[in-house]
Amino acid sequence: MRNSDIWEPFLTEQDRAHLGRQQRPERGIGPRPALVLVDIYQRVFGDRPEPLLDALERWPSSCGPAGWDALPHIVAVLGAARDAGIPVVHVTGAADLPAWRRVPRGGRSQDREAREAGFRIKEEAAPLPGEPVLRKAAPSAFFGTPLVALLRQYDVDNVIVVGESTSGCVRATVVDACSYRYDVTVVRDAVFDRTQAAHAINLFDMAQKYADVRGSQDVVADLAELAA
Repeated sequence: MRNSDIWEPFLTEQDRAHLGRQQRPERGIGPRPALVLVDIYQRVFGDRPEPLLDALERWPSSCGPAGWDALPHIVAVLGAARDAGIPVVHVTGAADLPAWRRVPRGGRSQDREAREAGFRIKEEAAPLPGEPVLRKAAPSAFFGTPLVALLRQYDVDNVIVVGESTSGCVRATVVDACSYRYDVTVVRDAVFDRTQAAHAINLFDMAQKYADVRGSQDVVADLAELAA
C-alpha cells in the first residue's frame, strides 16, 4: 500500500494539484532511533474485537476494529526494535491525575481503580524489564514527562511512533518531537483512530509537515539492518 492510498479519497482536486508540485522528502530512520509506543492500553481495545458501535456500548474509549487491526503491526515493530537493541519507551495515561478530556456535562469521571485498569498496557505490547514506562496527563508524550531527557540520554536522532489516536495523542507527540528537532517516523499501519477520516487526514498532514509516514514492513526491514 502507498501512503496516498489512505488519504487520496479525502483530497480535493486542488489538493492533488498542489501535491504534484511539492513533496516533503523522506529522512529515514537514522542510525540512532528510538521507538515510542503511545497509549497502547486496554480501554481503546476493549476485551475482544467487535464492530466499533458495539464496542462503544461497553468501552466508551474503544477504537473498535482499527485498534485490533493495528496491533499485529505494533507488535512486529516492537519486536524488531528490541532485536535491533534500540531504546523502547512506553507511554500510557496517568490514572491518579485529572484527565485532559472534558467530562460530558452531567457526567462523572471514572474512579481511580477503573482508570488504572483502562490504562494498563495491552499484554501483547507490554514493557519488558528495563523499558521505561511514562505516564502522561496530556495528549503529547512529551508534556509533563521526562521523555525528552530520556531521548537525549540515549542520544537519539529519530523517534519512531506507534499507537493511538492518530488525530490526538500520536499527532501531539509527533509535533512535539519535531519541535525538539528530532526526525520522526510514523508507522502508518501501527497507528490508529476510531474515526477513519481523521486517521487519513492526520497521516496526510504529518507526512506533509512533520514526519516520514511509512509502512511497518519497511520500518521492520530498516531496523533489521541496524540489528545486523
